[in-house]
Amino acid sequence: MSSEQICAGRTVIVTGACRGIGRAHALAFAAAGARVVVNDLGSALDGASTAETPAQQVVAEIEAMGGQAVANGDDVADWAGARNLIHQAVDAFGGLDVLVNNAGFVRDRMLVNLGEDEWDAVVRVHLKGHFATMRHAIEYWRGESKAGRPVDARIINTSSGAGLQGSVGQGNYGAAKAGIAGLTLTAAAEFARYGVTVNAIAPAARTRMTETVFAETMAKPENGFDAMAPENISPLVVWLGSPQSAGVTGRMFEVEGGKVALADGWRHGVAVDRGARWEPAELGPVVADLIAKSAPPEPVYGA
Repeated sequence: MSSEQICAGRTVIVTGACRGIGRAHALAFAAAGARVVVNDLGSALDGASTAETPAQQVVAEIEAMGGQAVANGDDVADWAGARNLIHQAVDAFGGLDVLVNNAGFVRDRMLVNLGEDEWDAVVRVHLKGHFATMRHAIEYWRGESKAGRPVDARIINTSSGAGLQGSVGQGNYGAAKAGIAGLTLTAAAEFARYGVTVNAIAPAARTRMTETVFAETMAKPENGFDAMAPENISPLVVWLGSPQSAGVTGRMFEVEGGKVALADGWRHGVAVDRGARWEPAELGPVVADLIAKSAPPEPVYGA
């Protein structure tokens, strides 16, 4: 197996795989030898339905490369749809090795203007959409493990800097992405016994979500390395989906351009323990001292 074919023979689901980062993932996995289930509803940026069928277009691109792929149009945040997505992979290719949760959309508002429907829609597709596919995938892998068949599976989730540091105007999106970070940690701990690793990425790239909100940062340069190209994110995701990443789980990777970093996340910080209950009035100088001894938080995006 060449270094480029590190996922040869593996079956991969990529959700939201028809544009931007998801499409780049699907093509990169196919180039690495994987069989790909290309999932996408073909929705607009705000999640509204469209008449487009872009999943089949990406399948055609993969087949033109000499790869194998099938299209799936299920809603990942629908319980039955998520189940069908997993079953389609197993039925089409005889199994499932990698689940890449990427699907999502934005409905950006300042919190003071954010509507209940805008909150529910974004949290549903991002957070429930991650949980629903993971839930049906682990049910399949648990069955394989209990039947005595070896499992060497991967889940790669998609969080965001908005979830790790916060982002002005994206309270719904940031909350969902923070939830995905926490879900990743729990799933990594629970799924290890079945031979499944779970990691997440917080990518920065040019997509429909970012090219208008961060237009100047995301602009494509006339010459040189295009640091914001979505294709820059996929090499790490393909490696995480390969057998080579077996020892890595419960980690959050920030990836942008040619830069890969591990995000440390919440850690227990400096503490003061008096061994008894505090009086409220006593805590002012205590908190001030804790803050003085601790590193400042990362700035909120857009603040």
